[in-house]
Amino acid sequence: MDRRQFAITAASLCAAGASNPSASAQSASAQSASTQSTPESFPVAVIGHTGRGDYGHGLDTVWKRIAETPILAVADANASGRAKTLNKLGLADDAGYAGYREMLAKVSPSIVAVCPRHVDQHRDMILASIEAGAKGIYVEKPFVRTPREADEVLAACAKHGAKVAVAHRNRYHPVLDVIADLIRQEQIGRVLEIRGRGKGDRRGGGEDLWVLGSHVLNMITALAGKPQSCSAVLMHDGRPVTKQDVRQGAEGLGPLAGDELHARFLFDRGLTVYFDSVANDGTANQGFGLQIIGSKGTIAIYADRTPLAYLASGNPFERRDPPPRWLPITSGGVDVPEPNPELIRRVQHHDVAAADLIQAIRDDREPLCNAAEAALTVEMICGVFESHRQNGAAVTFPLEQRDHPLLHLPGRGVGKGDGG
Repeated sequence: MDRRQFAITAASLCAAGASNPSASAQSASAQSASTQSTPESFPVAVIGHTGRGDYGHGLDTVWKRIAETPILAVADANASGRAKTLNKLGLADDAGYAGYREMLAKVSPSIVAVCPRHVDQHRDMILASIEAGAKGIYVEKPFVRTPREADEVLAACAKHGAKVAVAHRNRYHPVLDVIADLIRQEQIGRVLEIRGRGKGDRRGGGEDLWVLGSHVLNMITALAGKPQSCSAVLMHDGRPVTKQDVRQGAEGLGPLAGDELHARFLFDRGLTVYFDSVANDGTANQGFGLQIIGSKGTIAIYADRTPLAYLASGNPFERRDPPPRWLPITSGGVDVPEPNPELIRRVQHHDVAAADLIQAIRDDREPLCNAAEAALTVEMICGVFESHRQNGAAVTFPLEQRDHPLLHLPGRGVGKGDGG
């Protein structure tokens, strides 16, 4: 493969191997960790917030399926929601707490599940868990709101030796390793570009970038390594976003704007990656994922779906009749029936991620989707906003602006205390 091309062989996989033998080996460890027998247990405390992000996508119940993780307690400021969750998890009433700090102080868990989808709570919940002595934290995505918040979490992890894993489920999917091998083997030729999209529903633009785009960007960096720069434009009703368009986003996202965005990232060795989101784009969510476009074929990854990916062989720019067939990619290879559907189910329900976090604690290594990797996703998202703030200029990573860039657009503000 051209050395200026896809950075998967050295830039990403070797970077992941700096703390682990290899990305593939770590993924294999994640998939097998829950089958290893050990008397050691990792008691879990669950933090949720009914009506303010609830309990994410099953981040509270996954621990019931793992023998090493007895659930000790639940914190939820909403009394009725707390009672329902205690019942769901099979816990007595006295295992419920209105405040998560009180819970952490009283039960001293080894692992904390930070479940709310509302991201404005994540930083404080994670830091409180680390300071309470938790060895591991599993947190719903998006990770945090700003690079500065990510910096604070990373510093706390380094100080206390805590492991943070982020619930980007697709990052744990075994098909990503298969795709990595296909690219290394030049099955799609020279990689020309990667194109990612969100769902393009009513949330298109800035909200789509955060809520769905975070999954896509996280998979891109898992395959392509670290971006060097970003240039982007954020639009509202067909015109560039100004400060007057900035509003408070749903799900605790902080400052938000735009119903359309177009971003271009430059990675190592000249690889160009695009991310686009347009509100109500008419694609019926079929664009959610990414395409790796090569000179001899294309790999399409459909986030959160089964099969996760497909391969179409041949020059993507050549007109052919009939068109090429899209072959499913499974953990067994191309056009092979999925040999381990139970593993895929465990990926989709967080079991593999939870097992990997436990093994990361045991081995004193980073989880597969760790705080540093999730921080890079946050940096890319804020890079889109920062480039727009600079009128589309290319901004380099790491960003100099560590707070939320939309707070610094010229014009009216959006209120104090926003954006972390």
